[in-house]
Amino acid sequence: MNKGIAIYPGSFDPPTNGHLDLIQRGSKIFEELVVAILRNSEKTPMFSVAERLEMLKELTADLKNVRLDTFHGLMVEYAKSIDAICVLRGIRAVSDYEYELQMALMNRKLEPTLETVFMMPADKYSYVSSRLVREVAQAGGPVRGLVPEVVELKLREKLDAANRLEEGRLQARAARAAKHKGKEGKRK
Repeated sequence: MNKGIAIYPGSFDPPTNGHLDLIQRGSKIFEELVVAILRNSEKTPMFSVAERLEMLKELTADLKNVRLDTFHGLMVEYAKSIDAICVLRGIRAVSDYEYELQMALMNRKLEPTLETVFMMPADKYSYVSSRLVREVAQAGGPVRGLVPEVVELKLREKLDAANRLEEGRLQARAARAAKHKGKEGKRK
């Protein structure tokens, strides 16, 4: 186990089995692993930061050296503020590597003492991303095995609520249209 603090930054929207795999394995490598959720005001997330924290808290409860936090702005500034010595990043494919390498080199330029460690997820999660999970779930597809059970339940709750809201809007619109059509019919 390496002494020091490592940071695993990301949006975790939603947390996937790939994320959890890296968190579990990273917790065995580093003395302390801080899973840090990026608060990005430019994106509209599916889950609020509080919801993501709640899910991650449940998923990491048995990992005593894992701490959860949030940050905004430059990750290297956040890493410095918590005395992190390393950034943990997951790589699923060559396209991830190209992006992550650019980020690691920029982070090194901004903070030369901050190292980056790349880890590949278990094979069975090598294609899983939060974006794909959201897309599959929003289209009504199965996400079992892609996300932990608690996340699957939260996805279904959120999407069921959104679908009920949309159904209500459509019914209200249809009622208004029928009422409007009825008024026009009486005028003729």
